[in-house]
Amino acid sequence: MQVKSHAVLGQLGDMDLRLLRVFKTVVDCGGMAAAELELNIGTSTISRHVKDLETRLAMTLCRRGRGGFSLTAEGEQIYAETLRLLASTEAFRASVDEIHRRLGGQLHVAVFDKTATNPAARIGAAIALFCAQAPDVALNLHVAPINAIERGVIDGQFQVGVIPGHRRSDSLAYDALFDETMLLYCGADHALFKARDTTMGWDALARYRFAGLGYHSPNMEITQQMRLARQATAFDQEAIATLILSGQFLGFLPDHYAAGFVRQRQMRALRPELFRYACQFLAIVRRSPEPSRAARVFQACLLRAHTGTDPQRQGADSYG
Repeated sequence: MQVKSHAVLGQLGDMDLRLLRVFKTVVDCGGMAAAELELNIGTSTISRHVKDLETRLAMTLCRRGRGGFSLTAEGEQIYAETLRLLASTEAFRASVDEIHRRLGGQLHVAVFDKTATNPAARIGAAIALFCAQAPDVALNLHVAPINAIERGVIDGQFQVGVIPGHRRSDSLAYDALFDETMLLYCGADHALFKARDTTMGWDALARYRFAGLGYHSPNMEITQQMRLARQATAFDQEAIATLILSGQFLGFLPDHYAAGFVRQRQMRALRPELFRYACQFLAIVRRSPEPSRAARVFQACLLRAHTGTDPQRQGADSYG
């Protein structure tokens, strides 16, 4: 009786890495047509690359057709392994640069959304400092939810993250950067928009629909603490704003981000002296293995831009 043998990947070469990068981009973009601009190659070429990778791995990675693009169970696993492999490859490249004492390669930085309008956020100034010190490093800036940034920094997908502080992980080192004020808003069509609310307390909010973030965050902590039941769930600040603008939900937003909607009388803050909480934004890097030199320089630039701390990370957490 003959046993059917499967193809073995064997030694990983440059072409395999190229095919895996194409596959990652297709997944990140949500399909082959959407990946055209990112990869700067045609859909037919992208499709051939993905097919070549499937042949090389002897498995079907994705389904494409009228039903849209989706990953198979094997494709999900290969995508996760691809992220780890490419992160390791980049870490190796960074280590070589470290040996040569040269700042080069790629640096992936992820920030929580809607920080650009915060006057206390000096991320742009930190980027300017970094570009002056490391002109040969290709900087990649991502926007993602808190949990995705934390997981990405730990896994090596991102080298530096900027997030609102909440629970801490022993795998990460933290540096305080800036603060943000969160206020409770309602839209112009909401029953509370024109109402007198001078005596309204937290308990009264239970009568109204509330929209909150669907992952662990300061937003989730305050809603649990004040027993606000979520009737709508969002996964970024713009989604929260959209739900508020519908006139159907209350929700917390950064005061600097909501200011434009307030000026246009599309929403207003309810009892800002009471319905509020503060977020402290932190820079995060992983403790082990030690961050690359480029990541350490970027972290130092964040500290210098926000706190004036010298670039050697005086007073910062040790990596352990």
